[in-house]
Amino acid sequence: MNARHPNAARAMLRSATLAVALLGPQAAFVAAAPALVTAAVESDAAAGRAGFDGVVEAVRQTAVAAQVAGAIVGIDVKVGDTVKAGQVLVRLDARAAEQTAAAGAAQVQAARAALEVAASEFDRQKQLFAQQYISQAALDRAAAQLKATQAETQAQLAQAGAARTRWGLHVVKAPYAGVVAELPVTLGDMALPGRLLASLYDPASLRITAAVPQSAVAGLGDTSGVRLELPGLPAERRWLAAAAVQVLPTADPGTHTVPLRLMLPPGIQGVSPGMFARAWLPVRAAGGARLFIPAQAIVRRAEMTGVYVVDASGRALLRQVRLGPSANGRTEVLAGLSAGQRVALEPQAAVRLP
Repeated sequence: MNARHPNAARAMLRSATLAVALLGPQAAFVAAAPALVTAAVESDAAAGRAGFDGVVEAVRQTAVAAQVAGAIVGIDVKVGDTVKAGQVLVRLDARAAEQTAAAGAAQVQAARAALEVAASEFDRQKQLFAQQYISQAALDRAAAQLKATQAETQAQLAQAGAARTRWGLHVVKAPYAGVVAELPVTLGDMALPGRLLASLYDPASLRITAAVPQSAVAGLGDTSGVRLELPGLPAERRWLAAAAVQVLPTADPGTHTVPLRLMLPPGIQGVSPGMFARAWLPVRAAGGARLFIPAQAIVRRAEMTGVYVVDASGRALLRQVRLGPSANGRTEVLAGLSAGQRVALEPQAAVRLP
C-alpha cells in the first residue's frame, strides 16, 4: 500500500508529526504544572478597630489632707513607697493639742469627784427624808444637784474626747494599703485644714478612661474584641484584654463623646495612674465588613489593577478590582470581590493555566 501510494503515506506522516508538535507540549505542560496556590478573600470585622487615646486611672485614689493646723515635724514615707492601712504618713506638731487633751482629762477627774460628792449628799438627804428630818423640797434640791453634776460630768467627758480626737489628727495615717503617689510637703511646712499632705492609690485596681464618640459606643455590642494598648510597657506586655467595660450614661455636650472605662487585669507590673494608654474598639465600616487579600495576589497592568480569581473547576480568571490601603502584607478590597472567593497567590502561574 505504501508502495502504491507514497504521497498519501508521506501526507499522513506529516499530519501526525504536526499533531504531536501541537498537542505534545501542551499536554506535557498540563501534566507538569504545579498546583496553583490560592488564598481566600477574608472578611475581617476586627480589622475595623479604631483607637482612642486614654489615660490610666486608679479606681481608688485618695488625697490625704490636713484636718488641723500645725507645723510638719515628721514625714515617714516618700513617693513610691508601698504603705499598709493605718501606717503613719506625716506628723504635725501636737504639743498644744496634747496639753489641751491633758487639761480635758484633768477636768474629767474633777467632774467625777464632784459627782461622787453629789451622789453621797443625795443618799444622806434620802435617809433624812425617811426619818422626816427634812422636807420634800430639800430632797428635790439634792436630786436636782445630782442630775446637774451628772450632766456636767458627761459634758467634761465629751470635751475630753474631742480634745483627744484633735490630738490624734496631728498624726496623718494611710486610710488603706496602697502606693504613695504624691508628697507635696517638706519638714517645717505649715499644714492648714484642707491642705494636701499626701496622695496614694490602690495599685490592685486600675482602669483606662477614654473619651469615645457616641457612634463608636452605639456599635459596641460584644466587648470581647476590645483591646488595650499600653505603649509605655515592653512589646511583649503592651497588649491586654479588658477585664470589664463600662460605658458611663453621660455625654460631653461640647465634644459629643462618652466616657468609657476599661478595667485592667490585676497584677500588671509597671503601670501607674497618669500613663498614656489607647483603647481599640471594633468598629464596623459603613458598608459592612471589610474585605482583605494578600498583597502578592495583586496584578498591575498599565492602568488596570486586578487579581486572578480561581473558580470551583480550577480555572483562573483575571478580574479588575478597586483596592484600599495596605498594611502587614494585606490589602483592603473596596470593590470587585466578595468574601469567600479564592485568588491566586502566583499570578504568573495563573496565566499559564489552560
